[in-house]
Amino acid sequence: MISIIIPVLNEAATIEKLLTHLSENISGENEWEIILVDGGSIDGSPKIIKDFAEARSISVQLITSEKGRAKQMNKGARKASGEILYFLHADSFPPKNFDQYIVSEIEKGNPAGCFRMKFDSNHWWLQLAGWLTKFNWRACRGGDQSQFITKELFEEIGGFDETYIIYEDNILINELYKRKKFIVIPKWITTSARLYKQKGVWNLQYHFWAIYVKRWMGADADELYNYYLKNIKEVNATKFSGQNFPGK
Repeated sequence: MISIIIPVLNEAATIEKLLTHLSENISGENEWEIILVDGGSIDGSPKIIKDFAEARSISVQLITSEKGRAKQMNKGARKASGEILYFLHADSFPPKNFDQYIVSEIEKGNPAGCFRMKFDSNHWWLQLAGWLTKFNWRACRGGDQSQFITKELFEEIGGFDETYIIYEDNILINELYKRKKFIVIPKWITTSARLYKQKGVWNLQYHFWAIYVKRWMGADADELYNYYLKNIKEVNATKFSGQNFPGK
């Protein structure tokens, strides 16, 4: 079984579209479940999720958690019944038959990895940044590419580091690269460029690079988060929608 785990915080604008996409693009060859972990949405996201599940007769678990993507994803993992965990952002849309590609890699002996990524934008830099994700370079990795990992390996590592409010995906990915247990599936996941549209491509890209360099030079979780609060945080404080460093 594949457990699809999606952290949610004020995702009313996209969550129904994502659930529809998943139901229409999963192969049907594997057992699967969807676990949505809400961090305290105030925009009606939980009702949209419940209404969708009832209308489609799809088994969707909606659980609540303390806000924080690492905490939300860890709680989802604890609730998961699957031997395979698939962590997905609420504004990223995996390719058709995504479950089959994941299962195939695990059967080959690859216990963790992601998909290549492209943005829903024609901006030349974002297209280039997406193209670079085809390479298995750690600097081109990020959470918007989604993350599959066997539950056994996830528990062995200790899950996501909850001291990180941002960059938690990359901390886990770095650990997997150290263990040489990471593969990039040559299929494309599409993710939203909404934060780039809000903040400006070059402004946001500069700050993402700065965070990447700060972490490389030894900055701790608090320093990274404080930099994010000062330079990136959305006005309405809904979510941090983009943690690909330096690509996104």
